[in-house]
Amino acid sequence: MTDRTTYVSLAGVRLRGWTDAMVRDLLGTPDVQGRDPRRWSLAPVRLYLLARVETVERTPEFAETAALCRARASATGVHAERRRAAVLAAIRAEPIEVPLLPRPELERRAARHRHLLGARSPGPDPAAAPGGPPAGAVVAPASGSAAAPPPAGALVRWQVSYLRHALSRYEALLDGLYGETGRGEAERLLRRRLYEAIAAAYPSLARECRRRIAVER
Repeated sequence: MTDRTTYVSLAGVRLRGWTDAMVRDLLGTPDVQGRDPRRWSLAPVRLYLLARVETVERTPEFAETAALCRARASATGVHAERRRAAVLAAIRAEPIEVPLLPRPELERRAARHRHLLGARSPGPDPAAAPGGPPAGAVVAPASGSAAAPPPAGALVRWQVSYLRHALSRYEALLDGLYGETGRGEAERLLRRRLYEAIAAAYPSLARECRRRIAVER
């Protein structure tokens, strides 16, 4: 049986400020390695002699390696922050050009787009209004009749969805952004700008655009 005051686990070494690369390069093979019979996990247990860890931590090599790792982490963070700020600035400055269509043509394209979406991927629509049909629902005409009119308010939603799809090229502004926080903020800003542009181009769709800005967060 190993003494917990004599050995430190890999997780414990990490808590002391070690990276996995530092463990590999400076400590090498664990002093004790195997499977903990008290756990169901098949991941091997890796233990390092605490005295050996402390000895390495007092060496100039450890101090230099730790300083280099901190500098790299700091540089990576600075680069990521600069990239995030640049993307946000680009989204704010980018002119959003919404296609201007006569109302009958917009309605026709929106209905066709909705039909294609329903045929391709039925399922719940996060932007659908409460009580409205799901994303995959296609309103079938009554037997022997012409095409049935869409449910109340549905045509407005379809038009906004079509125009939002027509503006999907602006999502290229998000390229190079990774990480949940930075990308999420940029995606929210881009969605808001796109819906605001649609609302400005088509005032009759402004209410639906405002609703989606509030919902799609």
